[in-house]
This record gives sequence, structure tokens and C-alpha cells, in this order.
Amino acid sequence: MALLFLLIAFILFVIGDYLIRMIVKNRREKKLKEEREEILKVSLNLDFSSEAKTLKRAEVENPKAKILCVDDEAVILDSFRKILVLDGYSIDTVENGQEALGLIQSHHYDFVFTDLKMPEMSGEDVCKSVKHLRPDIDVIIITGYASVESAVETMKYGAMDYIQKPFTEDELLDLVKKFLIRRQDKIRKQLKPKVHIKHLSESMKAQKEEFAIPGGVFIAEGHSWAALEEKGTVKVGLDDFAKKCIGKIDGIELPNLGMNIQKGQALFSIKQGRRSISVKSPVSGQVAKLNNLLAENPEPLDFNVYDKNWICIIDAENIDSEIRGLKIGSSAVDFYQSEIEEYQKEINKALSDSRKEGEYEEDTLLLGQFENLDDLNWDRLASKFFTRED
Repeated sequence: MALLFLLIAFILFVIGDYLIRMIVKNRREKKLKEEREEILKVSLNLDFSSEAKTLKRAEVENPKAKILCVDDEAVILDSFRKILVLDGYSIDTVENGQEALGLIQSHHYDFVFTDLKMPEMSGEDVCKSVKHLRPDIDVIIITGYASVESAVETMKYGAMDYIQKPFTEDELLDLVKKFLIRRQDKIRKQLKPKVHIKHLSESMKAQKEEFAIPGGVFIAEGHSWAALEEKGTVKVGLDDFAKKCIGKIDGIELPNLGMNIQKGQALFSIKQGRRSISVKSPVSGQVAKLNNLLAENPEPLDFNVYDKNWICIIDAENIDSEIRGLKIGSSAVDFYQSEIEEYQKEINKALSDSRKEGEYEEDTLLLGQFENLDDLNWDRLASKFFTRED
């Protein structure tokens, strides 16, 4: 009976907690909507003639994105404001391209939405001008059914995409959300990667565009890592640069237990499909232990290449002299930065023939792209970064 009572009490507690959370969430969303509706009312009555005669502005706190809409039809601009402001976007609207170009030079926007067919300045010219003056702003073309082909043609001038009118509220919100995700992904890829020295436990927290080097870990030029243990042995693994560049790892070929290895000799191999990359040993000695669990399932390397995800342990022979040729701390960070810059050039050059127009900029860092290389470039880049002569 007591057990039944406790079970009922627990269920009531869970239900009550859920209901309270839902009530609080609904109240918060209702209050936020009311605040945005008030912003919409007030903003539409403000005078912005000093910046542009037709400008109407509706700003929300912490917007999802800042958008400038250009269309000679007031009803279209009203729809953009009413739909997007309530969903958390800050919106400026103007009725001609000249005013839009003036605004982008004094304000920061994430997007410019421009109608394709306008009397004074076409959407095509707006797109060209925006991408010339502010290439960091993404342009979306607003078009009718009859002009879809022209809108697609405008994308060769740098427009991200187009939106077809008339549109429903749900259609507009869904499209803008997709545009925002694409923009954020593009920015993330184009930002210069960061290299961080982290504690071993923190190295798992590095974002995809960040490169982690745990404090106390040595990095070899062939992109293996070495961590000294108190008993004189050395844990060895694949470093973060190699994993991020190679991407998917299908298997690991371990060395033989008990084998004697010299620094600079092939120690283990990383497999991706039918191809593999040999990784050189950072130190000389005897292979004392293997991480067979990692070899059976290399998936943990997707989350952290250091700490427990070592590949083998070496009983080092000449650690005092060989350690001088490895990199640690600031020298490891400098090494990573130079490698990242060189890899960025090489991978883009290797993939230039298969690049789709507008897919990514030439200075974009492409992570995990080894699987997209042909055999010739795979061998060339593997030799340049991993199997190079010491």
C-alpha cells in the first residue's frame, strides 16, 4: 500500500511540475507576443524621414536576425513586418532600392529581401549593389510566379535564394528560418578556426570549428599526440587537427603488441572506406598496450580524440632527447595555426573542380572533406600533412 501511495504521489508530482512549466512557458510567450505587438504598433508610427522617406522600422530585443525589406508594394512590406516581427525579427522596410542602399551603409543587417520588379531600381541591381557594398549581407529575391526564372538568374550575382509571392504566414516563417540556418552555417565555416589549450576533461567541449590541444599534451608534426605518464610510458593517439580534417573514421589498424618502434616510423593507420592514412610514432620504444576497444569502435573519436581515446601506449626509450622535437603549449598552437592556413588552401584547391557555384567561398575552411577527395589528392594531402618526412 505504501509503495502504491508513493507511486501515485510521484506521478502527481511529475504531472504538477509539467503543468506548472507549461503555464509559465505560455505566460512568457504571451507576454513576449504582447510586447512585440506593442513594438509593431509604436514603430509604425515613428518618423524616420531623416534616413529614408519611406522607411518604417520595428525593432525587437535580441532579434533572431535584422532584415531590410525592399518592395514598391506597401501591402507586401506590411506582411513582412507583421509576420516576422511577431516571430522575433527586427524589420526595416523601404519602397525603393536607392533608400535601401543608403541604409546598408549606415546599419548592419543580416538579410536584404528585395522585390525583383521595381520601377526605379530593379531587384537585380539592388542585389549587385548590396553584394558590392556589403558582401557580408545575404540577399533574398522576392518574386512572382512569372519571374521565378529571372530570380534564379539573379543568384549568379550573389543572391542566396528567392521567395515567391503570394506567400502564407507559415511559408514565410519556414523559409526565413531556413535562410537563417544557412547563413549561420556559412558564417561558422568562414570564421577563422580557434585553437585552444584545454584541460583534458574540457577538450570534449570544443566546437566543430575549434581545435583543442589539452594542456600537457605534446603534438608531433605528423599529427599524433603524446602524453607522458608517471611511470615513464607514453600514451599516443590521433590529434584533433587530423580528426577534423579526415572526418569520418571507419577503422583503426593497431600496431603489434610488443613491437619496437622508432620515432617517425608508421605506428598505426586510420581507415576511411577503402583508403587509409599511416600515422607516425612521436617517440621510440616498445608498444606496451593497445586500445582494442577503440579499434573495434572508433566512434568515441567523434567526441574526443584525447584522454581515454588513446590508441596505444609506448614504453619510451629516448624520451629526454625526442621530446624536444615535439610541440607543446604556445608552440603547438602556432603549429596548428600554420597547418590550418595551409590545409585551407590545399583542400579548397583540391576540391575546386567539384565546387558548386555559391556552395562556399574560396577562403572557407572545409572540415572532414578528405572523403570527397579523389585518390590522387587524397594521397597528396595525406603525404603533406600526416606521412611527411620529419
